[in-house]
Amino acid sequence: MDTSFLITAFVTLFVVIDPIGLAPLFMAMTQDIAASRRRAIAIRACLTSVVILMVFAAFGEAVLNFVGISMPAFQVAGGILLFLTALDMLFERRTKRREGQVEDAEEDEGPDPSVFPLAIPLIAGPGSIATVILLAGQKPGIEGLALVSGIMIAVVALVFILFSLSGVLGRALGKTGTNVVTRLLGMLLAALATQFVLDGLRNFGFAG
Repeated sequence: MDTSFLITAFVTLFVVIDPIGLAPLFMAMTQDIAASRRRAIAIRACLTSVVILMVFAAFGEAVLNFVGISMPAFQVAGGILLFLTALDMLFERRTKRREGQVEDAEEDEGPDPSVFPLAIPLIAGPGSIATVILLAGQKPGIEGLALVSGIMIAVVALVFILFSLSGVLGRALGKTGTNVVTRLLGMLLAALATQFVLDGLRNFGFAG
């Protein structure tokens, strides 16, 4: 088993999905909801996002081939997208945008935010979708799909755990602690995104 791939895949998905950053938003969206209903919302959001990400992991590259996009091209584009996500994290733009999505959901969708905005786009957003396609492309075949799916499910399971502990976590970290963690993860994601771009260029033959 490729341990380095497992570690890279886990870290990349963890940073992109950002369970720690999502927990305070979940707490804000469900603060006036009973504990049992809050748990049901968390379960629905996580299951929905798992299904969406598994579909893209399994068929994402086939769809790209159908529309004439090579995997190296998607690696470069996905790396750039992840790098922009990292910049958002470093400069706190992603948190503000997510908070705006939460406010929009509260106005438009009523009291159940499980599918929107929790599952889409906060958990299964463009960054995480691009990531599972890229990771599945690095390990083609059933074994690679199983590895990527298992890692993705593990990260979403962490999301569920932190959703369940969102109240305790928010009080423990505070706003400053959450900001520090988000920026550290943003720096790590920027490095991983750069590696995706370099891998794509190397597969094109532009880099040694």
